Amino acid sequence: MAEQTPLQFVFYFGAPVDKVWEGFVSAESNRIIFGGAELEVELRSGGPMNWVGPGADGKLTTYVRGEVLRAEPPKLLQYTFSLGASDKVSRVTIELVPESEATKVSVVHDGWAEGDGGYASCADGWPRILSRLKTLVETGKTFKPH
Repeated sequence: MAEQTPLQFVFYFGAPVDKVWEGFVSAESNRIIFGGAELEVELRSGGPMNWVGPGADGKLTTYVRGEVLRAEPPKLLQYTFSLGASDKVSRVTIELVPESEATKVSVVHDGWAEGDGGYASCADGWPRILSRLKTLVETGKTFKPH
């Protein structure tokens, strides 16, 4: 079976590139976007990039785990991505390009392993996450996750 088609998204944020970068990597914005999950990240090659928070049972759970592959603030962030305890690993590349008064945000989520159950949830989740982050960066507040 062939590799899953890469997920690709392009959004335009009405904010400078530095502010958009902070939206992706700051603990505060991630806590807001992901409903209380904490981002644990070291922005260096090989650094951890994990979203951790209380699970359904109240115990600490890792929702997403990954490793930073490349971090070039404020223009490029690339990391591995695994949902929960899955052993399937994919890759996320986020590129930020200033365009007049906006920042072009391109996200490519690729390298999907055959049978990765995270594909469908990411195909649905990325537009929601990017929309919530765009609203937060532009207005200082956002809407609740579904």
